[in-house]
Amino acid sequence: MAGKKYANAAKNIDRETRYPLEQALKLVTENKVAKFDETVELAVRLSVDPRQADQNVRGTVIMPNGTGKVARVLVLAKGEKEKEARDAGADFVGGDDMIKKIQEENWLDFDRVIATPDVMGAVGRIGKILGPRGLMPNPRVGTVTFDVAKAVQEVKAGKVDYRVDKAGVVHARIGKISFGEQKLAENAHALLEAIVRSKPASAKGNYVKSVAVSATMGPGVKVDTASATRVTAATA
Repeated sequence: MAGKKYANAAKNIDRETRYPLEQALKLVTENKVAKFDETVELAVRLSVDPRQADQNVRGTVIMPNGTGKVARVLVLAKGEKEKEARDAGADFVGGDDMIKKIQEENWLDFDRVIATPDVMGAVGRIGKILGPRGLMPNPRVGTVTFDVAKAVQEVKAGKVDYRVDKAGVVHARIGKISFGEQKLAENAHALLEAIVRSKPASAKGNYVKSVAVSATMGPGVKVDTASATRVTAATA
């Protein structure tokens, strides 16, 4: 049945057409396939070489309308910062005890990890576990900080990390189908603006090569890159 629904949805989308962003999102929301509230993702192909350290595009953006998912946050800290993290709404808080739990039990029931700088030496022991899953705290994206309250609150509000993969593509969730095209478009523009502002000085040619949007179970829709990035490029 899912295959039939997908095929029917795909008939409504011209795979060769690059749609204006809002229209592309309307096609995604109107052609939902699954019964559950699917996640909508934006894929942005960049003209960068991620193998070069100065072209490894990454950053964070707070989605204006959230992501539709409240992240489970683990804070690794000690002393007063543990209380600060709990008061801010962190789901799990600890230090060596949590690190040991991850090491020995392969415990990974969290979506984001925030750590204070003074515990990063110990956090390094679980780098091989967290790193491949994109969970390793990093000062560049604000997850290594003494201001744990702010970091937790931002994640809970819908802060999203983005990072170019080995193929030169940034994948990031921009919400749920139930958001509707307007809220999804606002989130998409926020993400695109952040990516444009992250353009490496060494990047040559047309920075944003292509953009596509899709839902969890539905067909992808190509987006007109010029219209999607025109405003963001002007403000970058």
